[in-house]
Amino acid sequence: MEPLLGVKIGCLFSLLVLTLVCGLFPVCFKWFQTATATGRHRRVLSLLSCTSAGIFLGVGFMHMTAEALEGIESEIQKLVIQVSSRVAELQGCEARMMNRTRSRKGGNTNSEGNSDDADSAYMEYPYGELIISLGFFFVFLLESLALQCCPGAAGRSKVQEQEWGMANVLEPHSHGPLPSPSRGPLRALVLLLSLSFHSVFEGLAVGLQPTVAATVQLCLAILAHKGLVVFGVGLRLVQVGTGSRWAMLSILSLALMSPVGLALGLAVPQGVSEGGQGLAQAVLEGMAAGTFLYVTFLEILPRELAGPEAPLAKWGCVAAGFAFMAFIALWA
Repeated sequence: MEPLLGVKIGCLFSLLVLTLVCGLFPVCFKWFQTATATGRHRRVLSLLSCTSAGIFLGVGFMHMTAEALEGIESEIQKLVIQVSSRVAELQGCEARMMNRTRSRKGGNTNSEGNSDDADSAYMEYPYGELIISLGFFFVFLLESLALQCCPGAAGRSKVQEQEWGMANVLEPHSHGPLPSPSRGPLRALVLLLSLSFHSVFEGLAVGLQPTVAATVQLCLAILAHKGLVVFGVGLRLVQVGTGSRWAMLSILSLALMSPVGLALGLAVPQGVSEGGQGLAQAVLEGMAAGTFLYVTFLEILPRELAGPEAPLAKWGCVAAGFAFMAFIALWA
């Protein structure tokens, strides 16, 4: 067995084991269930959830969005260059024909400047931001359709009802409005899908590395943030009231995504990865980033920051989680 292949197989099993352990840890221990937590235990879980929210925020901006923008910009530039070269060939043919007619009629035309202006406009258009926004609105549309067709999907989760009941017990004179319907389970599914796409591309990047050093460096960077991200996913599944069996199945499916991507990278012959599928991969990464940002801003952060207790401590935990992801982005 070649050393590079052995290292990549080791990375495959490392990604699988770490994801399973970190994801199943909050699912298998009742200590992480917020519905039965009170007092100091509940405050600790709240701060832990805020740290998880900061990690998701960092992953969304510093990893998924940054990688999607870089990939889309690179692929769009390649596409524009290819199209421009073909257009230049056609313009060359047209210019030769016009030179012949110009010698007869004495006319003078100049379309070269307009062509350059059009090319620069195509190059400067924010394609990456557009694709990420499309991912955001795509999930928004799916959620709206689900709630329109199945009004029962907007019902409050068991966890939210228990939390509201606990709040009434602790504050019997509170007459505030009932919290808005929870869409936690639906958004948890969207979170899993977007992370699954991202995990496949992470594994694919590891599988396509040409040297042992590059493979180990990238794998360590992925492992450094993968464990915390999957732990946050497991914690989120527990908080929205997902059953243990479904939560374990979700973590298992997420854990398999990076190894699947790595295996695909091993199966791709050297040099084939530069083909036409690069743009499709970049677009999928952009859509996944948009869906991830949707869930982060509309579900995770509002839920963690809704309570009035310890706002500065919550801010510190969110900032700490984001800062760690920003630090990991130096290598990932």
